[in-house]
Amino acid sequence: MRTDPHQDSHSERGALRGEHPGRAADPVIKVVDLAWLEFVKPDLDRAERFARDFGFAVTVRTPDELRLRGALPGTDCLRVRGGPRPGFAGPVFQAAASADLDRLARATGGVVQDVDGGGRRVTARTPSGLEVGVVHGAPAYGGLELQPPLGLNTGGLVTRTNAGQRPPRAPATVERLGHVVLSTRVFRRDLDWFLEHLGLIVSDFLHLDGQRERGPTMAFLRCDRGAEPADHHTLALHLGPHLGYVHSAYQVADLDALAAGGEYLKERGYRRSWGIGRHIQGSQIFDYWRDPDRLLLEHFTDGDLFDASVEPGWAAMSSSGLAQWGPPATADFLGSRPSPALLRDAVAALRGDTEIDIPRLLALAKAMSA
Repeated sequence: MRTDPHQDSHSERGALRGEHPGRAADPVIKVVDLAWLEFVKPDLDRAERFARDFGFAVTVRTPDELRLRGALPGTDCLRVRGGPRPGFAGPVFQAAASADLDRLARATGGVVQDVDGGGRRVTARTPSGLEVGVVHGAPAYGGLELQPPLGLNTGGLVTRTNAGQRPPRAPATVERLGHVVLSTRVFRRDLDWFLEHLGLIVSDFLHLDGQRERGPTMAFLRCDRGAEPADHHTLALHLGPHLGYVHSAYQVADLDALAAGGEYLKERGYRRSWGIGRHIQGSQIFDYWRDPDRLLLEHFTDGDLFDASVEPGWAAMSSSGLAQWGPPATADFLGSRPSPALLRDAVAALRGDTEIDIPRLLALAKAMSA
């Protein structure tokens, strides 16, 4: 196992013999980023109000659709269509070239289709049934006015004199979509699908305490851009009784934008799920909020960037291992609060063709309370 400059006291980097290498030898394509996420919402007026309070800019608003963007140049961050129940329709990744769509379609049995508004896409399903889109040529917007980070006086470094700091209590300007976290009952099968079909590579693995020999149960995956650094994770995937969306994350300028934006959200009556703190894997400063449909969204700033040379880290999964500092992870964030829905998901996972059994289910519950 090699020593890596990113190694820290919370994890070890590099795979032991027989452990998962964290990347495919010859993936079908290599996506370069997330394009957008797709949701269904029953009340688009309410969804738009939250979106503006959270810091998005609106690009399209019709009776049946809401599209949202960040301030940096790029595609939409979110595409929301009207529907009877709130839910997550799936992530859409960006392909590096149009020919990648044809290769992916041949490998998955998908069909290349035109995208409303421009571009082409392929839609495929992972072994668990998660719907995943890959797009190329979708229109990109120019940049909007950014929220400038505040100048800080730190130690002996003075950047500000004869001036006070007065960050506005206003929506934190969302700059871009950073990542999405998904839960699956067939973690290893879905993980390998993302590595083999989309060319994602693992930044960090988490395993259950005392069960490392059974392999990882969570992975933070980044885009393989070669020597160009990429976000520590564009997708995080973990084993659990629930199938689908966990949360999504959106970059803001700095800690002051995140904190002042959080005060604005609190004044507007929204519910903080967990924060403010700093993660271990990825290092982001985070603040998690529930939207009116109880979907979880994160403001983040100051995340890690890795190039393709960095090998996977390994660490034990625990709720206390989610943050370097900050308040303890809440039951709301962890999804560990007992409920009929959680019980139904657990029973379904145990009865189905999944990677969850009684020892793993108990270990997952223990990890989320550790």
